Amino acid sequence: MINRELIRLKVVQIVYAFYKNEGKTIEAAEKEFLFSLSKAYELYHSLLQLMVSIHYIGQRMVEVQQNRANRLHIQADVPTKFINNRFIAQLQKNEQLQASQPTQIVPWSEEEQEFLRKLYVQITEQDFYKAYLVSSEDSYEEDRELWRKIYRHLLCNNEELDNILEERCLYWNDDKVIVDTFVLKTIRRFDEAKGEKQELLPQFRDDDDRDFALKLFHVSIENETFYRELIKEQTLHWDIERIASMDLVIMQVALAEITSFQEIPVNVSINEYVEIAKQYSTPRSGSYINGMLDTIAKRLLAENKIDKA
Repeated sequence: MINRELIRLKVVQIVYAFYKNEGKTIEAAEKEFLFSLSKAYELYHSLLQLMVSIHYIGQRMVEVQQNRANRLHIQADVPTKFINNRFIAQLQKNEQLQASQPTQIVPWSEEEQEFLRKLYVQITEQDFYKAYLVSSEDSYEEDRELWRKIYRHLLCNNEELDNILEERCLYWNDDKVIVDTFVLKTIRRFDEAKGEKQELLPQFRDDDDRDFALKLFHVSIENETFYRELIKEQTLHWDIERIASMDLVIMQVALAEITSFQEIPVNVSINEYVEIAKQYSTPRSGSYINGMLDTIAKRLLAENKIDKA
């Protein structure tokens, strides 16, 4: 699940924090780096569990409506199609998600449950939800598609949810946008035939990504002098100390990738770090870093100091 986009962002964040905390050792920084990656995976499980929790709230609210109707001896027009949704029932029973709960899933507080109740009401107000209730299709695929739409329209870019998650874990503040894409991918991958044994996404796609993460982290810090000298040579009469700290770290990590990973094209590396700069540094950082890295990379290639497959 943890892809290279997230790895690059985490390396930049931890390297930046490493320089801000002068007493921190590389070993301590590596431990924090790996911990931050594990927290991203925890967020993935928490967001899957969030859907189950919303469904549970919906069940309870429907039961309240039904019980009230029974007490008043009136006919309750309570739709049950959402409650009987087969995709969410499968997710709730998923063995891997259940295994993650004792250590990774934090129970929702009463205040947060009020947020879940509000979310459920918002779901019932959506046109796609109303269309789902009256549809005659009644298939697993339709059930799964409903939750994909719920997630995409109501849980992505939800500021109140983002604030709740940030209160739970500071690491999650920058992770959710990326993790959202993996939750949506997981929903699309679900197959009714696999039942509770449906595989969730692994923490790392393969050993190569884990190796990439550790190597990028270490070479970024261990070869600091070399990378910063390259940047200094390119700034000419401009004092390197006047470069924004985040811009300097972004370029340092980018150069670590450009010079240490033969299989990754230069333009791919540059584009990835330009995007990080646009989101996490100054408004001008993207174009500045793009120009700097492009010039340095061309010089290194011309001098045969880097070799790309």
